[in-house]
Amino acid sequence: MSLIADNISFVARGRHLLRDISVAVEPGKVLAVLGPNGAGKSTLLKVLAGELYAAQGTVTQNGRDISGIPAMQLAQERAVMPQAASMTFPFVVRDVVALGRSPFRKLSTRQLDQQLVRRAIELADIDHLSERAYPALSGGEKQRVHLARALVQVWGMDGADAYARTLVTGSDGMEAHRQSIRSRFLLLDEPTSGLDVSHQHTLLAVARREAHQNNVGVLMILHDFNQVMAYADKVVVLQNGEMVADGAVDTVMRPDLLSAVFKSPIRAISDPDGGAVLVSQAKHNLDDSLA
Repeated sequence: MSLIADNISFVARGRHLLRDISVAVEPGKVLAVLGPNGAGKSTLLKVLAGELYAAQGTVTQNGRDISGIPAMQLAQERAVMPQAASMTFPFVVRDVVALGRSPFRKLSTRQLDQQLVRRAIELADIDHLSERAYPALSGGEKQRVHLARALVQVWGMDGADAYARTLVTGSDGMEAHRQSIRSRFLLLDEPTSGLDVSHQHTLLAVARREAHQNNVGVLMILHDFNQVMAYADKVVVLQNGEMVADGAVDTVMRPDLLSAVFKSPIRAISDPDGGAVLVSQAKHNLDDSLA
């Protein structure tokens, strides 16, 4: 089961922000979304998350139209890390991370919640911040807090009753339980903004691991071409609300296509460690343009 947008369009104030877009966020895969400012990337993510409703087309999550899925169940199957999250309440970091467990408050146990919160705090490298007041953090630190919050949400009931079922029914029962669990999705809107280089790669590695090891469908909006090449399995390129490319990373991330979309010369140079690196060339000398 996947999170699928089928021929969706979104209109705001008479302007098409998305037009005839079809994408699939597949379990076990990382889908990167690229495009210039105003291309419709965040709008697409919000439509997939159910925060905005398409004027045309449908969005389905695990085979069901998201418009008919109760908000609580929607939250149990997908987590969103927004581009900027406003929170002025003086919660400490640990409590903000724990908010991600809210969709499971009637299903989970305090012990499991605490275990998952500790694990997420460690992965996001915010253990030293766990008792700090959230509003006092820097922008990058807040990003890492919201990564941890999204992780404890997307982990759902991992580690809860699956073990108990194994004790009762053996490995066959465990497999049946695993198959009954609906696919989960992690949607990240410019997750690396405000982060230093080390934490950018840490965050992206965590997202890729969620996909490849935990079978989560991951969508992330990125601006760095080389991060897309290093961490994504597929990529969608948007321009002016329309899809101009969709496919495997090595077929989409071409200098000619990216140069046309971003209106800036892009070239590939050889990486001494193998493969290629995409770099942007200056279009002209700034001093000349000001003369």
